[in-house]
Amino acid sequence: MKKLLAILLAAACALSLAACAAAPDTPAEEPTPTQLAAPVETAMAQYPNEAKYIGSNGNFNSEKYDEDWDAWWESYQEKTADMIDPAAMTHWFTTGISALMQDAGKENRVCSPLNVYMALSMLAAVTDGETRQQILDALGAESLDALQKQTAQLWTENSWDDGLVTSTLTNSIWLRDGYSYNDETLKKLGEDYYASAFSGEMGSDAYNNMLRDWLNEHTGNLLTEQANGLKLDPNTVIALVSTIYYRAPWSDSFYDGATTQDVFHAPDSDVTAEFLHSSEYNTVYYGDGFSALGLSLQNSGRMWLLKPDEGADAAALLQNEDALGFLLANGEWSQTQSATVNLSLPKFDVSSDLDLLDALAQLGMTDVLDGMKADFTPLTTANEDGIALTQAKHAARVKIDEDGCEAAAYTVLAPTETAIMLPEEEIDFTLDEPFVFAITGIDGLPLFVGLVNQPD
Repeated sequence: MKKLLAILLAAACALSLAACAAAPDTPAEEPTPTQLAAPVETAMAQYPNEAKYIGSNGNFNSEKYDEDWDAWWESYQEKTADMIDPAAMTHWFTTGISALMQDAGKENRVCSPLNVYMALSMLAAVTDGETRQQILDALGAESLDALQKQTAQLWTENSWDDGLVTSTLTNSIWLRDGYSYNDETLKKLGEDYYASAFSGEMGSDAYNNMLRDWLNEHTGNLLTEQANGLKLDPNTVIALVSTIYYRAPWSDSFYDGATTQDVFHAPDSDVTAEFLHSSEYNTVYYGDGFSALGLSLQNSGRMWLLKPDEGADAAALLQNEDALGFLLANGEWSQTQSATVNLSLPKFDVSSDLDLLDALAQLGMTDVLDGMKADFTPLTTANEDGIALTQAKHAARVKIDEDGCEAAAYTVLAPTETAIMLPEEEIDFTLDEPFVFAITGIDGLPLFVGLVNQPD
């Protein structure tokens, strides 16, 4: 299937370029963008919902239920048999989260370090020389081959759609009609990075609308406001796009009747918010400047809640080595206390629309931003000079309620032709002031990290 995708991508791209070259010079309607190839999709056995096995006579079909449950369990075990070692991702997640979440100040901030990693992995594939090496160094990868293998493993273990948990990753490449691309590089993007491919008139309304529709489709329409403001420059050479959509129920849902209106002490003023409440035996973790609590998500990871110590700054936790280390520890922590925890958690819906250029430079990826230094030779056969990454956008959103959480993110990297670029007891865990959260996938790695200064 992967080989078929690669062949389809190269052939369709050649046909598109040939058609563009043969087009007459007479004025015509704006060309219609086209999808050249679709990504490889894999199906999972669905988690059996017991209600669906009760017949009209009220009898429960246990035989069919057991059969479907066994199929789901086999699929689950296969997906979780070979999980990536979180230690292999420590460099990117600690430095990446710190850079992406810097300067949040009094605003809400949320990002998906995994989503940005996927997009930068594709950027590494279309660059070479010192430009590529800086990307590899920032991602903590020894080589492009090692990066591709790690990306594929992360993709596999974080791709779920079993009727209970949804965690879908998608990649795409957006080509410019009439531009000379290296077919081998396009094949690699389709085959190794599971990217669907599109072609059209770069910067046109039709092409921009097609990109926005694609982003909305693959982020559950959670980021329509951010996507509506996105457009590509006519001189954009290629747009590398990655998305993630995540939805999972709590292992133990919050009781609707316990939700109350309470005060959240935001940085500038107190605000009223809906608070979820629970009182359950759990483990509280303690680190340098914070305490933390984990909420389990059904057949997935957890949402970690990091509460700064009294008088400490929540935003500072995102630059705190101990706190960042905790986010990667997946519960393996020495300072803990088990007790009945009375949790008060505001329902929140936080989103961000970030420009990544400064963060990428801070992470050491400077050459790719400079048209005089950037090496994009794997991308084009036209020997074009002055290509640089001039647009790097990342949008993310996370919201929670009594039933669970829903989150989405996208990253758009668009290189452009340009000249020059830059013991049992009770503990009250009340989150009524700014706090940090993280959502981990089934492999324990952070899918989303956020700072809540305002719950809504």
